[in-house]
Amino acid sequence: MKDMKMMLVDDEERFLSTTKKLLARKGIDVLTATSGPEALEILREHNVHVVILDVKMPGMDGIATLKQIKRQYPMVEVIMLTGHATAESAVEGLKSGAADYLMKPAHIDELIRKAQEAYVKRQRLEEKIRVLQMRTLSGSPRDIIRESEES
Repeated sequence: MKDMKMMLVDDEERFLSTTKKLLARKGIDVLTATSGPEALEILREHNVHVVILDVKMPGMDGIATLKQIKRQYPMVEVIMLTGHATAESAVEGLKSGAADYLMKPAHIDELIRKAQEAYVKRQRLEEKIRVLQMRTLSGSPRDIIRESEES
């Protein structure tokens, strides 16, 4: 999936560097951030499709970061990732707009599969938006005929 741009957000720098290398070997374009505020800054500067977001981080935690991402960048798909999963945090993340939820340590192939599913979901949504925009711009065939007859 060379077209997919992914961002990993985790306060564990060793996890970030190792996972980034593994994903890069599979041809995936990956950015990294060590905090929620840093992730939001990167999203301002880059067109990221999928964010893999750790739930437990100091300062701005994953749920707060998720809520900000969905508020500011609603098209970005977010997959929550944690070593401290609880049913409550999983439900809260999903209710707040996360596309999915993974437990650490997640196998790299599972992480890629979930990210690809989220990316495909985003592409489908973008296509629906394009179709609706075209319909809005051009109107129905009857509207177009009516407009041409009136002019």
